[in-house]
Amino acid sequence: MARQRSMEAILASDYVTIGELVRLTGARYSTLKFYTEEGFLPFKQEEQGLTRRYKREQTVERILYIKSLRGEGKTIPQIREILEGKEDS
Repeated sequence: MARQRSMEAILASDYVTIGELVRLTGARYSTLKFYTEEGFLPFKQEEQGLTRRYKREQTVERILYIKSLRGEGKTIPQIREILEGKEDS
C-alpha cells in the first residue's frame, strides 16, 4: 500500500486523489466516488495505474458547494440541474 502524502504536500499540489479529497473535505470515500460517477467531480486519469486526479482547489470548492446544497435538502437530480446550470454560465 502506498504511503500517504503529508497534508502539507497535499495542500501544495495542484492535483489530488480521491483519498486525499476525503482528508481535505471530511466527506466519505463512497460519497465522493458516487459524485464522480454522477459526473459532479471532473477528473484527469493517467493511463498507468488508472489513478484519477482531481484539481484540488476547484474540486474541494465543488464538494463543499454540493454539501451545502445537500444541507438545504436538495436532491441529487436537483443538484445535477444546479451544477449543469452553473457550468453553462
